[in-house]
Amino acid sequence: MKKILILGMVLFMAGFQAERVMAQVRENQVREQSVKYQRLMALIDAFYVDTVNLHRLTEDAIIKVLADLDPHSVYISKEEVDEMNEPLEGGFFGIGIQFTILRDTLVVVDVVAGGPSEKVGLQAGDRIVVVEGEEIAGKKLSNTEVRKRLKGEKGTPVNIKVLRGNELMDFRIIRDKIPIYSVDASYMLDKTTGYIKISRFAATTVEEFEKAVKELQEQGMKDLVLDLQGNGGGYMGAAIGICEHLLSGNKMIVYTEGLSSGRREEHSVQTGMLQEGRVVVLIDYNSASASEIVSGAIQDWDRGLLVGQRSFGKGLVQRQYPLTDGSMIRLTTAHYYTPSGRCIQKPYEKGEEAYREEVYSRFRNGELLNADSIMVNDTLKYETKIKHRPVYGGGGIIPDVFVPVDTTINYLYFNRLIAKNVIGEFIANYVDENREQLKKKYTNFEKFKRDFVVTDAMVDEIVKAGEKAGVVKDEKALPMILPSMKLQLKALIARDIWEMNQMYQIMNEENHVLKKGLQTLKDGTYEKVLN
Repeated sequence: MKKILILGMVLFMAGFQAERVMAQVRENQVREQSVKYQRLMALIDAFYVDTVNLHRLTEDAIIKVLADLDPHSVYISKEEVDEMNEPLEGGFFGIGIQFTILRDTLVVVDVVAGGPSEKVGLQAGDRIVVVEGEEIAGKKLSNTEVRKRLKGEKGTPVNIKVLRGNELMDFRIIRDKIPIYSVDASYMLDKTTGYIKISRFAATTVEEFEKAVKELQEQGMKDLVLDLQGNGGGYMGAAIGICEHLLSGNKMIVYTEGLSSGRREEHSVQTGMLQEGRVVVLIDYNSASASEIVSGAIQDWDRGLLVGQRSFGKGLVQRQYPLTDGSMIRLTTAHYYTPSGRCIQKPYEKGEEAYREEVYSRFRNGELLNADSIMVNDTLKYETKIKHRPVYGGGGIIPDVFVPVDTTINYLYFNRLIAKNVIGEFIANYVDENREQLKKKYTNFEKFKRDFVVTDAMVDEIVKAGEKAGVVKDEKALPMILPSMKLQLKALIARDIWEMNQMYQIMNEENHVLKKGLQTLKDGTYEKVLN
């Protein structure tokens, strides 16, 4: 027994020593390449024929190196760092308004409840004409330029002049943290089924989700439809937090593993808010990363149904590392795996362009129209944890219930109107001119949803504005897209009068994936697939 223990210790020490040697070799290699690059920069600076920007050369080199690794390892310049973090951190410091630029004038569309602007009395419809003594009306400012003027450090003041009707008013607003929400909508689909739309996984997502669930449960929610369509991901921790509410007991949610990082598992807890009741998760080809962590965990534990199209296929984990000048790199450090052991990362060996184009190839090969066209790799076949249903790795998550993309209507004409800002400008104009009348006539959203009608005259006005902007009227497409166009216009008007929640309640009248998800709860499909 003593000999065995000694032998074990010897083997352990030998393995430990080997690891130390390998680490030293890698460290020496890094040092050698660093010196080589420093020598290159010094030679260019000393002897190159023309003046060069060494900073730019270094950035270009970093970008090229990371691009050769994988599509998700990227360089982020110092200027991009703060702006990049806003949607994930859950807020930024500013004055708390939604705005639009209407006829070269900055118009307040909405005031964030509880934000700095609401506290001093700013109102929707106000026109901001002067910021810190600079007249901005008529200067054709971009949205980015407006944000630069209004954002700033917490506690700092910004002085503005506002035109309200014919009256010019002065406001001094103290900047504060402005929340950026990731739960875009939550409402009851019927007496027992709730709906929650998560647009990204951010620092505040779990808190927002808990608030939405509590409110819906108070309204009688027993089953949940969780909409992750178009959700490109975000914080892994937020995805894990959502899964903790949906999975009962001590169940693995996800595990990560990389060459330089050992296996790390994340498990659910006993205290989730939604461990009972049925769950339907809506996904599409733009549902990625953190969305796929949630979808994979729900599917692998047979906790609910996935409805929609095959997800994007991002199974790589990134960490951010700061560089010396305030810039940073986002470096892939591990793969993540669903509870059944699937890595759902799609191939990227053919380069970034082919990787980005992969989604469009799904249109070409018919996958988004027919479930039978989805290509699976039998060598990457796994089983769900409870019902032992077959699931596959190797590129996205295949839903339990497939819903084809609607290609019967050509939206190209409508998309051109959007791209030329014809739609946005019409909505801003319409709400600006009719806000008070609309609020008087439609005293609540339910009345607006039931009675408001987008007229043909409103559409004609958009078509004429489109022609002025260079969008030729499409006589063939317009009649086919007219019902959908009117629905979207109505939804956008509702958003400007109320909030995103109301916009989704109208838009979802044409959400075919949502309709199918709700149908699975009513026609027995849910039980048939899972039981």
